Amino acid sequence: MFKKAILPALVLSAGICAFPTLTEARRPVSRPKPAQQTRNVPGQFDYYVLSLSWSPDYCATKGQNDSQQCRNGRQLGFVLHGLWPQYDRGYPQDCTPEAFNPKMQQQFPGLYPSSKLFRHEWEKHGTCTGLSQLQYHQLSKALKESVNIPDRYVRPTQPFRVTLTQFKQDFVKANSSFTANSVAPTCSGSGRFLQETLVCYSKDGKPGTCSEEVLRRSQRSCGQANFLVRSVR
Repeated sequence: MFKKAILPALVLSAGICAFPTLTEARRPVSRPKPAQQTRNVPGQFDYYVLSLSWSPDYCATKGQNDSQQCRNGRQLGFVLHGLWPQYDRGYPQDCTPEAFNPKMQQQFPGLYPSSKLFRHEWEKHGTCTGLSQLQYHQLSKALKESVNIPDRYVRPTQPFRVTLTQFKQDFVKANSSFTANSVAPTCSGSGRFLQETLVCYSKDGKPGTCSEEVLRRSQRSCGQANFLVRSVR
């Protein structure tokens, strides 16, 4: 099993951002009931979803023309799709017109599997966090690196099948701060193939629980008796 770095302090030009380390957050936390919200206002959301895409599925279904992510020999497994602020029902998007700063791509090389995601993820999701571009990319990187990927999902050379329950158990076993409701996989092909997994965090970066909406969507999406985890290539 690959050991990942714990969540580092996010050092900013004005000081140190107060995201706790994962060692300070051993147990998932539940979210308080939100007050009435105005939609699409930066910083006004309930929790974060870290979306980790299963690259072999993307490359088999939508990525035929994405040579940067899907060329043979890359052998990518879980990759960062994005860090998304969420409401308990729905999500904010495109909250400000602040354009993406290309320097972020230079400062965080390899954060995403392809360069086109940098601009898209900042403009659609990052603008809703209330964070600066630097803070947003620091947090995205820190949370991505904090997730321990279970052994059999690390560059599998042969496809294998798994149930929804077993998938969740695999991630909880590899990440002691998670519960089964911290992880919500989705499937493609009417539930036949692993597509991505969502990992849920509180607004201050602690492992948390996904909303009922996200958990129900996961159960519907991966509703077959089991699903296939495609191998890397």
